[in-house]
Amino acid sequence: MSAESKASEKNKRSKASGEGFSEGERTAIKERAAELRADARRSRSADKAAADERDVLAKIAEMAPPDRELAERVHAIVMTAAPDLAPKLWYGQPAYCKEGKPVCFFRSGNVDKQRYSSFGFSVQANLDDDDGMWPTSYALTELSEAGEAKIRDLVKKAVS
Repeated sequence: MSAESKASEKNKRSKASGEGFSEGERTAIKERAAELRADARRSRSADKAAADERDVLAKIAEMAPPDRELAERVHAIVMTAAPDLAPKLWYGQPAYCKEGKPVCFFRSGNVDKQRYSSFGFSVQANLDDDDGMWPTSYALTELSEAGEAKIRDLVKKAVS
């Protein structure tokens, strides 16, 4: 067997055994699977929205400072700017959904092992610009009044 064939075979075994994903990716996949199972159980529940919001608030409460403070402020801004969005966990992080699909989300830098947290938008967001280019996420290390206003305006535009 050639060296190239051996390398290819090792890569196939590695991917099949799950070694192709980092520990963080495997954790996110497991969290997403748990979210889907909980969502299926809750679809039969009358208080699904309240339970989803409790899950989001619990996840935010688990975050280490300063991510927790950022996530709490982002949550308040989003819920004020677009009260029709439903908070829900998405890959283990807070997201805000319209008709069950995430429009925007918060990612903890600490959980993602990054030097900053981020606030982003999915393809469901109505942010398309005339020049064919627009940002889909923003790095967050702190939130000034101007930053809060920008998030508020973007969320309003995203759901318009």
